[in-house]
Amino acid sequence: MSSNIVISGFADEISAQLDEQLKVVTDLGMNYISLRAADGKGIAEYTVDEVREKILPRLNSAGVKVSSLGSPIGKVDVEDEEGFQKQLGQLDTLCQICKLLDCRYIRMFSFYIPKGKEPDSYREVVLEKLKQFAAIAEKYDVILIHENEKDIYGDIACRCKDVLNQVGSAHFKAVFDYANFVQCGEDTASCWEMLKDQVVYIHIKDAIYDKNENVVCGTGDGKIAQLLEQAIVKEGYEGFLTLEPHLVLFDTLQSLEVADASEVISENKAKDGAEGYAMQFNALKEILNKFI
Repeated sequence: MSSNIVISGFADEISAQLDEQLKVVTDLGMNYISLRAADGKGIAEYTVDEVREKILPRLNSAGVKVSSLGSPIGKVDVEDEEGFQKQLGQLDTLCQICKLLDCRYIRMFSFYIPKGKEPDSYREVVLEKLKQFAAIAEKYDVILIHENEKDIYGDIACRCKDVLNQVGSAHFKAVFDYANFVQCGEDTASCWEMLKDQVVYIHIKDAIYDKNENVVCGTGDGKIAQLLEQAIVKEGYEGFLTLEPHLVLFDTLQSLEVADASEVISENKAKDGAEGYAMQFNALKEILNKFI
């Protein structure tokens, strides 16, 4: 494996318990995780002191570092002003947690759009709010990475490109999620061409068009093998490839979805989270071994 490419992953898909997460990832030979939830609590619900006392010593003991914080920032209705104000405070705390964990990135989103409403009608309010988020990140020298999540303003590539250009900050960049683009009916190759100059982080999650279903990476319509080879070999991508298998119904899934979680993962493709995580890890290694 190239030292410039590092595999990380959303380890809460393994188990709600941090100790089990760390055991599985270290058994696989991994030394990074994306910290989204630990011991049944989302990272945005932790205080800095709790992370210092309850999480950091266990990470250090396991020899595991944090590639990103899998935050819910921006995963709130665009018209929910109370929710937005709460998230401004949460983001400030998350930036402090980032610094404590020697982590550069916080994953975030660009607001849910009310059903039946035209996303473009919210463009100005979305941009104004994202700029406030970016200003907090700049204060702490942290990089927010915007995920192209389903049902938010920046769900399709053209709107992702617009918010990246309009926010125009070195502290606001893109994470590329293949499966989410597939589930929005987008062609991932076209999306990559449009966004690659601002992508600093990649999620390894695949899906198929006809069922909107998540599948093992490289077996869906995300063109993961093709686009990873292009990005790494031809275009010099360096950094994290973060496993987000979505192959089993894991404990915190419903808190991440607007829809019923069973609509996102209709049936388990592994016996448990640990097996699903290992399946995704091994499938990614198989893809990478062909060109690295």
